[in-house]
Amino acid sequence: MWMYFLVFVATLFVDSIPVFAPPAWTVLVLLLLLFHLNPWVVVIIGVTGSTLGRYILSIYIPKVSSSLVNRREDENLRYVGGKLTKAPFAAAIFVFLYTLTLLSTTALFTAAGIARVKPWHILPRFFCGTLITDGVMVYTGKYAAGNVSGLLQGQLSIKSMLTLIAGLLVIGAFLFIDWRCLLGKRRLRLNFRILR
Repeated sequence: MWMYFLVFVATLFVDSIPVFAPPAWTVLVLLLLLFHLNPWVVVIIGVTGSTLGRYILSIYIPKVSSSLVNRREDENLRYVGGKLTKAPFAAAIFVFLYTLTLLSTTALFTAAGIARVKPWHILPRFFCGTLITDGVMVYTGKYAAGNVSGLLQGQLSIKSMLTLIAGLLVIGAFLFIDWRCLLGKRRLRLNFRILR
């Protein structure tokens, strides 16, 4: 039973840090193979841990960003967060579709947290999308993994580097775009002087 608790804690930890940690599904596959766990239970407990981890990230990342970015950029990010909160259905659909891709949701939740999007607008869709994606990845990983060392070596690939770059672009879009100008005046303007 403690092994399932380890699944929960591991995914909570991996998905609560604002850096590009390994995807939670790789942790799930690794623990599934190491301890010969029930895949259905692993997916449900793992996605629950991931969702709680993303909630924790959403709570503390605005405080971290407020101490790092200047007042103008902080207001800009709050503005885009307000716009996303006013369109919860569109934001929810976007989050659900985004979680169905293999792109890192760390970038999405870091950007949404910095923009102060209310976590409850996106967490249920994240849970549903991640349940599907992680379920597919865990079952695929279970059958495809001939050994654990092969799975771990697959972490450093072109695909993982492209995922990292895509994630940085998502965060960059939230940080460097002047959202008031884009959404209010329909003009794209970039602002790279965001730090205090």
